[in-house]
Amino acid sequence: MLTIIERKRKELIDIVQKNGINSNISIKFSQELDVLLTEYIKNNKMKLNSNR
Repeated sequence: MLTIIERKRKELIDIVQKNGINSNISIKFSQELDVLLTEYIKNNKMKLNSNR
């Protein structure tokens, strides 16, 4: 999962540099990265809670 997040982050940086931070494509990729990060955080919280 972290590999996917890192790849998406690098893609986002490239897209922002080429298209600007407020472009539709930059916003789309940013939202996709947000979803991945939220999923990762939720999964890790569940793992932590199950270990208690």
